[in-house]
Amino acid sequence: MTGVMRSRVGRVLWPRVLDFMEARSAVVLRGLLGDPRLSVVRRSRLPFLRRVARVAIRHRVPPRAIRYLIDPRVALRDAARVRARLDAHLAAGPPAGATAEARLDHVLRLLGTRAIPLAPAILPAPAAGFAMLALAAKLAGDRVTGDEVQTVLRGLPHNVTTEMDLALWHAAARIGAEPAAAEALLSRTPAELAALHRSGGLPPVVAAELAGFLADYGDRAVAEIDLGLPRWSEDPEHVLGVIANYLRLDDPARAPDVVFARGAEEAERMIEVIGGRIGGTRGRIARAALRRTRALAGLRELPKFLIVRVLAAARRQLAAVGEELAARGVLADPADVFFLTIPEARAAARGGRADLRGVVAARREDYRRELARRRVPRVLLSDGSDPEAAAPSPEGQDALTGTPASAGTVTGPARVVLDPVGAKLEPGEILICPSTDPGWTPLFLTAGGLVMEMGGANSHGAVVAREYGIPAVVGVAHATDSIATGSPVTVDGSSGVVRLNGG
Repeated sequence: MTGVMRSRVGRVLWPRVLDFMEARSAVVLRGLLGDPRLSVVRRSRLPFLRRVARVAIRHRVPPRAIRYLIDPRVALRDAARVRARLDAHLAAGPPAGATAEARLDHVLRLLGTRAIPLAPAILPAPAAGFAMLALAAKLAGDRVTGDEVQTVLRGLPHNVTTEMDLALWHAAARIGAEPAAAEALLSRTPAELAALHRSGGLPPVVAAELAGFLADYGDRAVAEIDLGLPRWSEDPEHVLGVIANYLRLDDPARAPDVVFARGAEEAERMIEVIGGRIGGTRGRIARAALRRTRALAGLRELPKFLIVRVLAAARRQLAAVGEELAARGVLADPADVFFLTIPEARAAARGGRADLRGVVAARREDYRRELARRRVPRVLLSDGSDPEAAAPSPEGQDALTGTPASAGTVTGPARVVLDPVGAKLEPGEILICPSTDPGWTPLFLTAGGLVMEMGGANSHGAVVAREYGIPAVVGVAHATDSIATGSPVTVDGSSGVVRLNGG
């Protein structure tokens, strides 16, 4: 971020972006603005404006956004075409007998030409939708609260992450209709279920539902932007564990599809309430704007989903390279290829280096040690220091504060989860975690509330919590250290306060 923070435009815009995405990092960066090492060296706004204009023109962002506002169905058709073109390209990868070098060339093409353009190809639609949300809030002024405006985002359609979570819930419901199959899941740990999957020993209905889900979403994973981590199609332990969690939900009113439908109804009612409060022509404009928000904003999850599909395709090619190098004795295990750089893998494919096992072993040890870190700095300076390290610990406090993320108040037992794989979350428990990505969101469907150490009002966990109507507070320092599993907590998603001991 040094280059960004030494730019006149960057040091104004980037902390503002982080206010919504990762609020505590914005505070840290603003505290560094007086550091002479980050003094402004680029004062002109023109280079930034030229770059933005080039991207907007190249991807026809303004005219496309206008077309989508006129007719949101065009946005859905365009998104479907982008997805179909990508699927066709991924299906036309190197043949089964391709050389390692050909596979590495294909990986570089995928990552260099297919992944990045997916965002500007789709983002004009949700951007237009959120612009309409801002317009409606502006028209409403102080006649509507921020929580009421955010209610419009509940139960958004066309959200691929929500569709994934609900698809998994429906799979669990069909499994639950067969008591013997449900008991087979509930009586075993996720790791035991994954072993049964590998051996072909899952009950038939479980195997069929899992196969159907993985056919659509098997390219996803927790921490899915890491090419080195297995996809759900390779290791479905997390998916099987979530299905088991869903089977424990015995209150029909809290069924995820019921909750989601209720959220959509609340959103539609709120549109009418907001329009009525504003009244007249401005009220009608606000209603139309908010309906465009609901029609378009859900597409914001699609670029990440498609990029992850590109990453999964690249991973499959790299895995094949690993198989070849392991067969030649260059690597001890095919998965070791993910500890190499592309140039190293290419040199090994050409026969340039006979044995990379020692290099991989050292890197694996570094990786193992880094995974043991209890706390990862949000901002790390070039001299290795952590500017947030001196922040006081909340030890002894009866409340923690963060960024309000999803309105509502809920009290329940806490469940601290550092890794969602294999996590057991009972219905109604408050999920306390460091951060989330789409791989975590199946847990949201049974959570009573959410507290995250990372994030801001527009971070992934906050946005999904709002859509599900789950009270949430994010950017809560030391939450996973200060809250113990089983202890009662109260989450106030409107004020951003988490009260300990349920007080």
